[in-house]
Amino acid sequence: MRPARTPRTWRSGTEPATARSDLKLRFLLSVLFTPLFALATIGFAVWAADPPASGVPGQKTLIAFALGCFALTLFALVDLWVVVRRRRTER
Repeated sequence: MRPARTPRTWRSGTEPATARSDLKLRFLLSVLFTPLFALATIGFAVWAADPPASGVPGQKTLIAFALGCFALTLFALVDLWVVVRRRRTER
């Protein structure tokens, strides 16, 4: 990896077309958070199936948390699929 240096001239404006994503970091984060969010989804769903007698937190709140964690699980899975696909094509 070469050290960063300050450019002597201004950029031409083509950086978004040539910018690169850190695929290793995205892969690591996706691999780490996909099972975490999946376990949180299962945990909130089980907790919502048998809510506490006091009603705090309520069943609707627990269902909302389960749905939110499910959406994050899907997002992490899709990002993992995209990263793996891009890493195969860039080699």
